[in-house]
Amino acid sequence: MTDPRLRHGRASLAFSFFSQGVAFALLVTRIPAIQERYGISDALLPLFLAAVPILAGVGSVLTERLVRRTPVSTVLRWVQPVVFLSLLGVAAGDEIWQVAGALGVFGLSVGALDASMNMLGVSLQRAYGRSIMLGFHAAYSLGGIIGASLAWAGAHWDLALVVSYLPVVLVLVPAALAGSRWYVDARRAEVVEDRGQGAAAGGVPFRMLLPLCLVMTFAYIGDSTVSNWSAKYLQDVLRSSEELATVPYNAYMVTTLIGRAVGDLGVRRFGAVAVVRGGAVLAAAGFGVVAVAPGAWIGILGFTLLGLGLCVLVPQTFAAAGRHAEQSHAEHSHAGDKDAGESDSTGRSDAAVARLNVFNYVGFLIGSPLVGALGDAWSYRWAMLVPMVLVLVTLVYARSFGDGTARYGGGHERPRVVDVGRGGNEV
Repeated sequence: MTDPRLRHGRASLAFSFFSQGVAFALLVTRIPAIQERYGISDALLPLFLAAVPILAGVGSVLTERLVRRTPVSTVLRWVQPVVFLSLLGVAAGDEIWQVAGALGVFGLSVGALDASMNMLGVSLQRAYGRSIMLGFHAAYSLGGIIGASLAWAGAHWDLALVVSYLPVVLVLVPAALAGSRWYVDARRAEVVEDRGQGAAAGGVPFRMLLPLCLVMTFAYIGDSTVSNWSAKYLQDVLRSSEELATVPYNAYMVTTLIGRAVGDLGVRRFGAVAVVRGGAVLAAAGFGVVAVAPGAWIGILGFTLLGLGLCVLVPQTFAAAGRHAEQSHAEHSHAGDKDAGESDSTGRSDAAVARLNVFNYVGFLIGSPLVGALGDAWSYRWAMLVPMVLVLVTLVYARSFGDGTARYGGGHERPRVVDVGRGGNEV
């Protein structure tokens, strides 16, 4: 039976993922309204949009350093309200320097939030002894769907941005702070001083992380292709109506949610390697269907397949980073204090997750301009084949996700009773 402390920690972390999904969707789906409010020109808008992921990458790197001396749960507890307050700042300003500052804070804080959530998720999965990472990302997808729906309602009723954002902030900030009391952050507070001096200084060799960094980049190139180009592709290439052009992204988000909701069961049964390979093939098939689609509904089918395929790659990449951290720790550890050894493993895992998270934003920055440039210079049908090929490259690196014979997909995903914390609670 699962320790109630772990169940509560899992639920509270899932709520953080959900809240992050809401916040990010509220921002990206109201970009036209933000542009209109502040009079941002079309030439200047790409600079604002690029600044957010760049600063998010900086925030992720800074978080790696911060968690050497501060428990991850503490970072997550206080950075999540900053994300929502900066979102409110985007809506409430009057001058362009104000929105620039608010977006800057949003970018830094969302990078720290993404990194700390996934750090905590990897450590909680290790404590559970089975795959649960996909469930956290399913909560993010659900939050994204709800956030996009709230944004649609705000646009439909022509609500001011601050009126649209304020109720969400007033509800989710107190709820996230209340839920943060149940975060599971085993051993961190007790060994934080030792970690600051030794544990986090080691880290995972970059050669071990490089395949995962590439997979993360390719996955987000695919994701940004859908989010930025699906509507234009349907309307301009497949000659759909403006209304029908909104369907592919919604279908993609729904199938992403479904795939992540059931994905952990697949990892437990078949292992992470098989799930990642299947996801890559399915995503590539989706891009292929989109590229050759004769009409709008076949194109929508392709984007639907993309959601089912791409959705498993990112969560399993973070989980694999945790496994590599344990492997690196095992290779370099020496006989010594048990708690110090655990802190060393956790420090390596946190560093690996933070560094890997940077490539989330690299893919986001590359994807949209890459497809746009190829579409303008060549054709949008042929442009869709580029992310298809990149996703297929994941097959080359699939072995980096664990031993293919392991049903639990990694060294820390164990189908057995494990010892967590000092009390030896059974999971």
